[in-house]
Amino acid sequence: MTGAETEDDIPLGERKTVTDFCYLLDKSKQLFNGLRDLPQYGHKQWQSYFGRTFDVYTKLWKFQQQHRQVLDTRYGLKRWQIGEVASKIGQLYYHYYLRTSETSYLNEAFSFYSAIRQRSYYYQVNKEDRPELVVKKLRYYARYIVVCLLLNKMDLVKVLVKELSEEIEDYTQRFNTEDQLEWNLVLQEVAAFIEADPAVVLNDNNSVFVTSNRLQDGGVPPLEQGMVVGQLVLADALIVGNCNNQVKFSELTIDMFRMLQALEREPVNLATQTSKQGTLEPNEKPAKRENPHKYLLYKPTFSQLYTFLSASFKELPANSVLLVYLSATGVFPATHLDYEAGPYDFGGVLTNTNRDVVNGETGQKRNQAQKEMHCLHPGDLFPFTRKPLFIIVDSSNSTAYKNFANLFGQPLVCLLSPTVYPKSVQDQAQRGSLFTLFLYSPLLAFSSVCGLSSVRRGLWERAQEFLRKVFRDIGQMLTRSRSIDQAFLQFFGDEFLRLLLIRFVFCSAALRLHKLFRECRSFPESYPELPKPDTVESGLLQKQVLELAAMLDVQSLFWDDSLDSY
Repeated sequence: MTGAETEDDIPLGERKTVTDFCYLLDKSKQLFNGLRDLPQYGHKQWQSYFGRTFDVYTKLWKFQQQHRQVLDTRYGLKRWQIGEVASKIGQLYYHYYLRTSETSYLNEAFSFYSAIRQRSYYYQVNKEDRPELVVKKLRYYARYIVVCLLLNKMDLVKVLVKELSEEIEDYTQRFNTEDQLEWNLVLQEVAAFIEADPAVVLNDNNSVFVTSNRLQDGGVPPLEQGMVVGQLVLADALIVGNCNNQVKFSELTIDMFRMLQALEREPVNLATQTSKQGTLEPNEKPAKRENPHKYLLYKPTFSQLYTFLSASFKELPANSVLLVYLSATGVFPATHLDYEAGPYDFGGVLTNTNRDVVNGETGQKRNQAQKEMHCLHPGDLFPFTRKPLFIIVDSSNSTAYKNFANLFGQPLVCLLSPTVYPKSVQDQAQRGSLFTLFLYSPLLAFSSVCGLSSVRRGLWERAQEFLRKVFRDIGQMLTRSRSIDQAFLQFFGDEFLRLLLIRFVFCSAALRLHKLFRECRSFPESYPELPKPDTVESGLLQKQVLELAAMLDVQSLFWDDSLDSY
């Protein structure tokens, strides 16, 4: 609107366009801000609200596309404002992904974030003397990087980190802000996250080949014909990260990041379609969800952890499994254990203390007879064994969970990490746990424990093909064993759980043969115990571990005749 122009000079139709746009913009902001008030747990409460929010943003997006010229001249619509709407839609899709675990929503989020950069929606922000607008741009970059990490677009991540670094430098030079250290920390965190993988796969031209570790078609050993296993389905997973000093980015530790991908199928690219006119069209309904629903809990308090556990337990469908993954610092008992020790006497894993202080408890010295309050003890999980429960504990006190009791006769398995590692492995702990790495990418973990920092792509693919055969054999060892606990077989019908069990057996066998791993505490354990001669100490499996070592030219690191070493 020009200075001489009054509102009466604007045609009625155009005035209505501006009014309708303002209404949609205000409504969208109001609904978006309300999202943070929704409970983070539970499957039902959020869906209708998310649906309403999404509908308004879809209308707003299409409205600004259809009336861009009028909005430019009469409303003064700026490109960064269009970028802000696109960014909000990207955030909505990302939160849909977090709520549903449907990976195709990640592709939708990527489409909108990518369009913002390609169309330079935020380009003019740097010319305006408004630091809060620049912060919007920086936050957009941080969110875009998270989505790219989850989609394994590592080359693009590196480009975005470089651009973000330049934006932060420009921002801190132009504005005397207090958040400079905060943004520099974001850069340090994402740089460490990118470098966390201990080994890389190299193409012939020495460029890095990015591998995906989500579940792919044909990636799970099939069940033998006629094999009777449980029909349970993994429906819910709690992924908890509370390790001190582990690499993290955006409330995701590297262990959490790896485990969440181990519980997802490779996304089908159903990304937002770009029509011939080059317009992004939001697409609300992706393909059918086939991934277990996940809660990602970074450094939760005991109260938070128990709340989410209870919500998952309550909403678990019939014939379904709840998986609890704990990657956390160990909490050890204060007193010497006697033979009558119970489920609260072995310690457990750390929960966060920040918001859980009760009656000034932190300021008082604990009585020796009292149990650690900020700890998830094995006994804390007993109530949840009323339904099928699959537990993975990656901790320096994982063995506390060996002292479990199956009180209700439901299927129950605990996979427990080593509690002590050789120094060379322990020194790498900040970049993620070796045990979780084996459950996420067995070949990457095997390469790491053998000190390989890179593997040629051709060799990597041959080794992966060999491992597929090994995993088929491990599957048969488990299902054919006459002495195996039935709990393992009851979980074997679910593809995610089958693969985790097979990778666990491979990890146990490989570490038992490795010359650096000499203590019993350096081997994974399980509850119930696996029959070792049929599985982790099987002659066939030991031979296959040595064959893989020979393939990678690291056989000198393993005991050739493992019987002599016991």
